[in-house]
Amino acid sequence: MKEFDYLGEGEVYLDGACQSLRPRCVIDAINNYYTEHNSCGERVKYKWGVETDEKVEATREKVLKYVGLKGRKYTVSFTLNTTYGINLILSQLKPKLFNKVMTSEIEHNSPFLATMAFSERTGLKREVMKREEDGSIDVDVYNFKKAVVVVNCASNFDGRKLLNIKELVKTVHKADGIVIIDAAQAMAHSSEILHGVEPDAICFSAHKLYAPSLGVIIWRDDLMEKMINGFVGGGMVDDVTKDSYLLSAEGKEHRYTRFESGLQAWGEIVGLGAALDWLEHTTKKDWQNLEKNYTDLYEYLHGSNKVHMVNHEANPTMSFYIDGMDSHLLGSALSRENIMARTGYFCAHYYLDHVLGLPPLMRFSLGLHNRPSDIAKVKKVMEKIIY
Repeated sequence: MKEFDYLGEGEVYLDGACQSLRPRCVIDAINNYYTEHNSCGERVKYKWGVETDEKVEATREKVLKYVGLKGRKYTVSFTLNTTYGINLILSQLKPKLFNKVMTSEIEHNSPFLATMAFSERTGLKREVMKREEDGSIDVDVYNFKKAVVVVNCASNFDGRKLLNIKELVKTVHKADGIVIIDAAQAMAHSSEILHGVEPDAICFSAHKLYAPSLGVIIWRDDLMEKMINGFVGGGMVDDVTKDSYLLSAEGKEHRYTRFESGLQAWGEIVGLGAALDWLEHTTKKDWQNLEKNYTDLYEYLHGSNKVHMVNHEANPTMSFYIDGMDSHLLGSALSRENIMARTGYFCAHYYLDHVLGLPPLMRFSLGLHNRPSDIAKVKKVMEKIIY
């Protein structure tokens, strides 16, 4: 794609699950912020600030549209990343309203550790749920009474999806619990899984969505009733006296400030808006090209008896190890051929290491920037390494 024309000949980037490459239009949008309307949002009346405010507000609306949610029920707040967003919510929940916190075995450390800390801090029981091969959770097995459920809707090591996400959310809500979704790995290539779903919060990282480094929380407005402000500062208040303050978030218009203390990353927010515009205009051919690329690479790897795949089906994100080969050394060997990919446990230590007992893995995670020539090169290099 022309938007990634800065990729050098023979450079193959396969680490989109960590952070995606940014198309030219996103880079241009950030540069334009700094050169054309560099200003503090929500604080100034001069024209640069007005333009920043308009673009930031437009980005909030684009985020809701992207996941199929309505502004009358949901608010978009910007943070640092997925991890920060999950912790920010959990740290301010009223523990007396809940009986326990629940997560699943295939989580990234973001929710896995955050639920651990929440349990330790509040004294509430923590439960780790099993995920099926297709990514679903058997909701009939668990008691969700007044539970805080924090789970991903797509895995960061094999891409498996929470296929019964609607059923899970409805079941938890019927049991007076809440659901926080880690959507970091779903947003770029499978955001449709969130359409028609109404969890209490969705957290994701824009840098996995062809956008700048930025965190986003999409949250139901009634979640505020279950929280106590414990992280406050500039940009969140309408008035302050010696011993009290009036939160801007008390009104719907500025409710997003509930999670936005201090100055925000205005340029990055504008860049996210540009990324969402770009994704909206990607063609069917672009998506077909991505599917062809990851299917081709998956089938090649899956066809070797020396390669052990974690995946049960083709996905833009795939993890594996090779008999008798250290994955870190493999990663270094690929790097010498200008192939960039991730090795290790990908912040999913509990499941990959302690549940499955796997050695450190190699992960290939593809994106819209990948070319058929990338896949041909990877196969050619891997052929030499494997055989």
